[in-house]
Amino acid sequence: MSERRPSPFKTLLDSDVCSLIQAAEDVYQVRFKNRAANAYLVRGSSRTILIDVGLSSNYPHLLTSLNHIGVQPDDIDMVVLSHEHLDHIGAAYHFHGRAFIAAHRLAANKIMLRDDFSMLRKMFNEPNVPINIDLWLEESNLIDLGNFRLNVMYTPGHTSACITLFDQDKGLLFASDTLMPGGVMGGVFGSGSIADYIQSLERLKGLNSKILLSGHGRLSDTPQEDVRIAIQRSHGLLSDTAQLFDALDARANFEPIMQSVRDLNKLDDS
Repeated sequence: MSERRPSPFKTLLDSDVCSLIQAAEDVYQVRFKNRAANAYLVRGSSRTILIDVGLSSNYPHLLTSLNHIGVQPDDIDMVVLSHEHLDHIGAAYHFHGRAFIAAHRLAANKIMLRDDFSMLRKMFNEPNVPINIDLWLEESNLIDLGNFRLNVMYTPGHTSACITLFDQDKGLLFASDTLMPGGVMGGVFGSGSIADYIQSLERLKGLNSKILLSGHGRLSDTPQEDVRIAIQRSHGLLSDTAQLFDALDARANFEPIMQSVRDLNKLDDS
């Protein structure tokens, strides 16, 4: 097996807990070495944003990385949360009163109502602190940073609330857990759907993306190949799921449940 070619992306800072990597001019990945998702800084000519922020426990390391490139917390104008999972949003409350916090409306609803099941709170030892969402995003919203123009794409599948940000001019694809290097998928959780996942990947396939900036793992300069592999895998997963349901014989399993419902209704009528 041939070894992977050297990364074209420059590592600016590397410690036991995280790495700071330059993805493009004024675009940086903070890659944590625990279970936290990647955070991305985009330093625009008129505004500066963070895309995802990792876990609360990683916040000091996030600050260290930002300080390395001359950015302070008060320099952040907006924090965009890709979806509701805590490994992506846990540190967001640290930015309350400093920056606008934005998420897709479905994610915003779950986060504001503190839907712990959807947020996977039990998977992460995070402070049970409310996270307030200031801006509820929708498909086709535009985040204008001056020299960056990030289009909001609604890309459900991993969850019902996932968004992808895409700068068409620069080919930057912030795909969070919808697509990762090597065509890895982020899994289907709770409100997610394999069918929605496939449709979202097909949308990403049609973009002229040049750099994939995903929720976990390395940066990739082969996003077209990554999405091709992911689509192939997702169709395989859909087929496997269909075979599983056939093996379970859904009708035979659900009939006793429906009979119980009918029996309860008869009791209610008496």
